[in-house]
Amino acid sequence: MSLKSPLDRYRVLAYIVGVGLVTLVFVGVPLKYWAHSPDIAKYVGTAHGFLYIVYLVTCLDIGLRYRLHPLRLLALASAGFVPFVSFIAERNTTAYIRSRSTPVVQPTDVNPAEVKPADVVADD
Repeated sequence: MSLKSPLDRYRVLAYIVGVGLVTLVFVGVPLKYWAHSPDIAKYVGTAHGFLYIVYLVTCLDIGLRYRLHPLRLLALASAGFVPFVSFIAERNTTAYIRSRSTPVVQPTDVNPAEVKPADVVADD
């Protein structure tokens, strides 16, 4: 997967932030309070905080590039701090963007010299 597309960058960061948050909530925090070992929560929490900011920038990027509704953009931003929601939001957003950005043949894409009489449909 190349990371040239804003959607690809968003997808990668959604997975990274999601895995980091799940690790923090279900491994780091219990170890911190029950085993009195704050190291995992400290390092994973710091990494998640930094990556969440990068995730927000990518959400803003795809929101502007693909002209997403502000409520959808708000839902994407909030998906980064609720465990497992970033995976669901990534899947739904990817499907939504791909369904909206299917290639459409524009009238300028067709060379009039290449159109055969059988290709022309009369409007009734």
